[in-house]
Amino acid sequence: MKKTIIAGVVLALGVAGSIYYKETGNSQGARSKPRTTPSVVVTQVATESMRREVEALGTVKARESVVLSVKVTEKVEAVHFDDGQRVEAGTLLLTLRDGEQQAKLSAARANLLEQQREFNRIKDLVQAQTIASSELDRLSTSVDVAKATLAQYQAELDARYLRAPFAGVLGFRQVSPGTLVTPGTEVTTLDDIQVVKLDFPVPERFLARLAPGRRVLASAAAFPDRVFTGTVASVDSRVDPVTRSVVVRANIDNPDLALRPGMLMTLKLITEQRDTLVVPEEAIIPLQQRHYLFVVSADNRIEQRQVEVGLRTRGKAEILSGVEAGETVVTRGMMKVRPGQQVTTRGGERFSVQGAE
Repeated sequence: MKKTIIAGVVLALGVAGSIYYKETGNSQGARSKPRTTPSVVVTQVATESMRREVEALGTVKARESVVLSVKVTEKVEAVHFDDGQRVEAGTLLLTLRDGEQQAKLSAARANLLEQQREFNRIKDLVQAQTIASSELDRLSTSVDVAKATLAQYQAELDARYLRAPFAGVLGFRQVSPGTLVTPGTEVTTLDDIQVVKLDFPVPERFLARLAPGRRVLASAAAFPDRVFTGTVASVDSRVDPVTRSVVVRANIDNPDLALRPGMLMTLKLITEQRDTLVVPEEAIIPLQQRHYLFVVSADNRIEQRQVEVGLRTRGKAEILSGVEAGETVVTRGMMKVRPGQQVTTRGGERFSVQGAE
């Protein structure tokens, strides 16, 4: 019995000694291990241009567009244009047969000359009091009728010539010489696309930000590497009660005629733009309704600053107050530092590749 007790006491003393030695060793190792200064990634507060954007899809329309047709029923005498031709205002496009109208016009001119000669002859006789003045009134009326007849035949002749009402680009030719055309028959189309209109819907919640003169940046699938710049020309007077959106119209210069009516474009409407202080969005530390930045002082110590955040874009945030341009803020490593702590800084992340020599 005594031997058993003695053996238990010896075993307990051995376990206690082992634990004491282990704890003592750990404590000494902890005291001997130096504390390292944390390293953080930083950037400087910069002044950049920030803008508020509204993204939308729009449809291109010609500034002026018309389907050209004739006013009378007649056969085509000659076609004076080609498909896709650029023309100026007043360019002759189509001639209809006009022989009958030419003859009527010549007869009307001759009749007007005859009536004017007779009027001048009678006028002299009236002044000599040889003929009553009532005869002069009758001839004056005949001259007016002859002028009206001449104007009528001139209009009928002009209707046999189709001219471009404005400068633009013609579409496909739909008639040939000898074709019998009637009023409403489509001859071709004419589009003025030196400047195009871009119509796009904007949700009604942005209505207060819409105004003529706002800048628009648009792109088309046909030209993926090109950005077309335009300005808002007008805003529709009504909001669609179904989609709760309002249509905005912008004008885009198109000197090389790259944009065509009917094209779909993706666009950004710039509703607000200004130069301001900007930091990476990842540097902002949100805490309830407040926002903070970790600022690195001149002696590499962390200082916590409350800031006011304004506009936000992809990866960037505007700082309205709390820091100055040129100050250094922490963008990575915020979780391992605290205010007042000294740190080492670097401009970017360092990634190592295992096995690299």
